[in-house]
Amino acid sequence: MSNTHVGELIELLRLERLEDNLFRGQSRDIGTRFVFGGQVLGQALSAAQQTVEPHRHAHSLHAYFLRAGDINAPIVYSVERARDGHSFSSRRIVAIQHGKPILNCAVSFQIEEEGFEHQTSMPEVPAPEDIAPQDPLPPEEFAKLPVKLQRWLGADRPFEFRQVWPRDEMHPAKRPPYQHIWFRLTAPVPDATADQQRALLAYASDFHLIGTSTLPHGISYISHNVQMASLDHAMWFHRPFRVDEWLLYSFDSPTAQGARGLARGMIFRRDGTLVASTAQEGLVRLRDDD
Repeated sequence: MSNTHVGELIELLRLERLEDNLFRGQSRDIGTRFVFGGQVLGQALSAAQQTVEPHRHAHSLHAYFLRAGDINAPIVYSVERARDGHSFSSRRIVAIQHGKPILNCAVSFQIEEEGFEHQTSMPEVPAPEDIAPQDPLPPEEFAKLPVKLQRWLGADRPFEFRQVWPRDEMHPAKRPPYQHIWFRLTAPVPDATADQQRALLAYASDFHLIGTSTLPHGISYISHNVQMASLDHAMWFHRPFRVDEWLLYSFDSPTAQGARGLARGMIFRRDGTLVASTAQEGLVRLRDDD
């Protein structure tokens, strides 16, 4: 089944070309109420990548989520070729459903260049092989959840995650706003291009980010009185990587206020090389119980 889910994800990110700068993508129901934000990010990046020369590679992405996406409808991606310079290219992408934009995105591309280098060190954490996969919820707890959430938690996925510090999402304890999670595709993709690797990483980068801002407050996405949604997403690609090999996602949340939480992430290869960075602000709203 792992190969099937990974293949479906790669196909989901491939897109159908309708015109020179117009693409159409399908949606995959992974158990969330609306289209998963990482899917729209990955597809928007995939669309932009198909409008630049092969030797120009995405180095940064900035996106705003404008509306919730409809799982049952395709998404059209309109790409504007804002600039093609000597070293850099810029693309603006609008994701559209039912005639309305659901995401605005800008992606910058650069030719390969030599330059100064430094990076922060990877946190010292156990290897992914030394961390047991997280146990499923007990059947009696699982049965209490809404059907949609049951589908989300029970679905087979193309990525596997190993949390360095697992927590009980049903009964979350308060703890500092940082965490470390190993992740990789559940099956190898030896033929995936560098562009496909970046689109896959963009997809995966939306997992667990905003959840980091809930850690000090003893709440989680399972909490019935919590409303959470991504508002924006930024991503920077630093160095080569493979998403079918273990990557460490290191998160922190410096602040939460005004029903919004801010989270940042750094993604490392297991040899300690920093390959990407992320930042996201999201809605974290506590609703009345009545």
